[in-house]
Amino acid sequence: MNFMDALNTSATGLSAQRLRMNLISSNLANVNTPQAKEGNKYQRKDAVFQAQGPQSEFGDALAQRLHSGLTGVQVVAIRDDNREPILKYEPTHPDANEEGFISLPNINVVEEMVNMISASRSYEANVTAVKASKDMAASAIDIGKA
Repeated sequence: MNFMDALNTSATGLSAQRLRMNLISSNLANVNTPQAKEGNKYQRKDAVFQAQGPQSEFGDALAQRLHSGLTGVQVVAIRDDNREPILKYEPTHPDANEEGFISLPNINVVEEMVNMISASRSYEANVTAVKASKDMAASAIDIGKA
């Protein structure tokens, strides 16, 4: 793996975790968003990741046949969570149904916070990998100067 492959691998991880953090933030922001009478409702969102192979030009595709390694992660889908909504009794709310209940998205705040910590740690690990790659490249240049 060369320097650019290492940076590309970490960059895809950074992008994936940034998207994951955005989805988690959206989930937390909409935890108390009721379903409107028109039927529009917020559903918890989650990213689906998949390992990706090298994306390159023809010459690199030939080299890939010699060593077919994985070079990162990509987001293949953003899926909605299909959990049943939580019904909360609020008869004075404008979106309440005939019985006085509003539908809230079934988002567990503790679960989202755990996911946020996990995404944050993964992001930090990718930043550390970028720094390590950069330091190794700088050391290799310094060896060449001596």
